[in-house]
Amino acid sequence: MSAPSAAQTLLPVPALSAQVIDQTNTLSAADKTALTTMVAGIAQKRGSQVVILLVPSTLGEPIEDFANRVGNAWKIGRKGVGDGVLLVAAIQDRKVRIEVARNVEGAIPDVTAKRIIREAIAPAFKEGRYAQGLDAALQRIDERLALENLPGPSVNDVNSGAEPALEDVLPLLLFGLLAAFVLRGIFGGFGSGVAAAGTGFMAWNMGSALALAGGLGFAVWVLSIVLNAARGSSDYRGYGGGIPFPEGRRGGAGGFGGIGGFGGFGGLGSRGGGGFSSGGGGDFGGGGASGDW
Repeated sequence: MSAPSAAQTLLPVPALSAQVIDQTNTLSAADKTALTTMVAGIAQKRGSQVVILLVPSTLGEPIEDFANRVGNAWKIGRKGVGDGVLLVAAIQDRKVRIEVARNVEGAIPDVTAKRIIREAIAPAFKEGRYAQGLDAALQRIDERLALENLPGPSVNDVNSGAEPALEDVLPLLLFGLLAAFVLRGIFGGFGSGVAAAGTGFMAWNMGSALALAGGLGFAVWVLSIVLNAARGSSDYRGYGGGIPFPEGRRGGAGGFGGIGGFGGFGGLGSRGGGGFSSGGGGDFGGGGASGDW
């Protein structure tokens, strides 16, 4: 790595907020979702964390130096394993870098990283097909990681990946509320707490980070109490053998009186919205390769 001049202004390391960070608006929302799904899949299968970062320019700093600063600041990869992989592209500079932590330098040596750039990334980037180039690179990276004798992923490794999307979280939230109403009818207020704890545990077991799982459980607990108070005991009628359900709109279980409009929960499952966290690995020693297009 070359030393920057004293007068050079270094590009600040951005916050690690997602597994795919695009500061250039090059990728569409669908592209980012698809790529996030791929890197999350790698974490689930291999345990290794892979992060993609697109910046406009490194402001004259060699992309090798910038990628190394980012990798060591973010500390991606598992703590004690050091198996992070960082793919950085500076779009205006037309430079790309695959930076690998020490423990995956065997799986992705410099020559292999160079080949991935030359064969998978550069041809697609030259044609403006950035998402396709990144997709092809991730496939190559996944194949190489599969060859390395790394520890298998644990539950915590999976939970440090991307959060479920809203369409995955909302059904669980609705199920938790339904369970809360049923259990509340049987056990009283204690039933809401049981349903909330069960919902949080299910979310965590499905791969949500602990904060999201806890927040989801808390939401079930609060909403079940609020809705129960809003309805009032006189608005509950027996259903299915005396288990009380909220009347809501006429038409049965589908009418929870607007439960589907949880605008306040839109941020719970938005991919790339803060749900990704570092594994604490780091240990980037400059392995990898750079190229242009």
